[in-house]
Amino acid sequence: MNRRVVITGMGLICGSGNTKEEVWSNLLAGRNAVGPITRFDISAFPVRIASEVKNFDPLKFIEKKEVKKMDPFIHYAVAASQEAMDDSGLRVNGDDDATRIGVFIGSGIGGFGVIEREHEKFLKGGPGKISPFFIPAAIVNLAAGQVSIRFGLKGPNSATCTACSTGSHAVGDSFKIIQRGDADAMLCGGAEAAITPMGVGGFAAMRALSTRNDDPGHASRPFDADRDGFVIGEGAGVLLLEELERARARGAKIYAELVGYGMSSDAFHITQPSEDGDGAVRVMTNAIKDAGIQPHDIDYINAHGTSTHYNDKLETLAIKKVFGDSAYSIPVSSTKSMMGHLLGAAGGVEAGVCALALHDQIVPPTANYEKPDPECDLDYVPNAARRAPLRYALSNSFGFGGTNAALLLKRYDGD
Repeated sequence: MNRRVVITGMGLICGSGNTKEEVWSNLLAGRNAVGPITRFDISAFPVRIASEVKNFDPLKFIEKKEVKKMDPFIHYAVAASQEAMDDSGLRVNGDDDATRIGVFIGSGIGGFGVIEREHEKFLKGGPGKISPFFIPAAIVNLAAGQVSIRFGLKGPNSATCTACSTGSHAVGDSFKIIQRGDADAMLCGGAEAAITPMGVGGFAAMRALSTRNDDPGHASRPFDADRDGFVIGEGAGVLLLEELERARARGAKIYAELVGYGMSSDAFHITQPSEDGDGAVRVMTNAIKDAGIQPHDIDYINAHGTSTHYNDKLETLAIKKVFGDSAYSIPVSSTKSMMGHLLGAAGGVEAGVCALALHDQIVPPTANYEKPDPECDLDYVPNAARRAPLRYALSNSFGFGGTNAALLLKRYDGD
C-alpha cells in the first residue's frame, strides 16, 4: 500500500503571528519579529533578544483550571491544532472514524518553563510544594496527548524529540503512517516554548545565539557574511495530513501534496554538522529518491538556515553536492531570518510555509541578507518575496546530535 497524502489544514503560531494568515503575510512582507525578551529579567544575560509569541491568550483555547497544568509549548500545540482542524473542516464521524485519525506532535525540549517553576518551588519549600501536575505539564508527548483528548482522536499517537528536526520528523513519520494505511489523517508537527532563563542561558553558554542585542531586527541573518548566531523563537506548527481520496470525497481544500521524506544521521558531533555536509546531502537525496523525482525537479528549498557560521556554510555545500550546477538557479530562503529559530517547532512551521509557497506560487525571502559570504553563494531570495512557478519544494531540518530530516512537497493541481 502506498497511498497519496495531502495537506488539508494548518495552524501556525510564532513571533510572526498567531494564525496562518498573519504568519504568511508577515513573512512575505519581510517583517521581522525579533525584539527584546520581555518574559523575565534579562539584565544578567549576554543574550537579551528573541522572537517571542505576542498577544497569545491560552484561555481562548483552554479552560482556566487546565492552563496551569500545561507548559506553554502545550498551549501552542493545542491552539495550532485547533486552527488546523478548523481550517481543514474535518469532522470526526463516530468512534470508528476516530481510530483512523492520529496525532504526532513533538518538541525539542518540552516544558522548560514548568520545570524551572517547579524546581524553584522545590528549593524554597521542599518536595511537598511540587505540583501533582508537574510531570504531565512538562513531558514532550503531552502535546500530542492533550490534542488527542481535545478532539477525541484515537489513532496513532506519538511524539518525536529530535532537537531542531523534531517537527519535520513528526510530519514525515505521519506521512508514512498514512501512506502505509495505518491511519487516514494525522495532526502533526512541533511545538516549543524555550524562551526561559535556562533555555536562553543554556544556548547562550554554547555561544549559539546572536548577541546583536542593540539591533534585534537585524540579528537573524542566515547566509550573510556578518551572521553571528541564531535567534531563539517559539510557537507551534501543526498540519492536518489526509489521505488523498478521503480529502477529495469530502471536498477538502488541498494546500499541497507531501511526496517525499528523508532521514539521516551525521554520526559526527553533538552540536556541529559534519564538515563535508554528508548528513545533509544524504537526507535531501533520500527525500528526492522517496518522491521518485530528480534533483533538477526541485523549484524551491526552505533551508534550515539558522544564521550560524557552520550551519549556513555547510548547508550551502550540501545543496551544491546534491544539485550540482543547478544549485545556483534554485531559490533558497530561510524564514528563520524573520521568525527566529523555533527549535523543535521549526519543521512544522516551515513545512506549512512550503505548502503555502506552492499554493500561492511565491517564495518567501531571506531577510537581512546584506553582505555576501564567499562560502554562501547561492540564490537566497534576499530581502523580498519573489513570484515563481513552483512545482516541488524541499524543507530541510538539522538537529543537535546530527539528526536530519527533509520533507518534499508538491503543488496539488487536482490530478
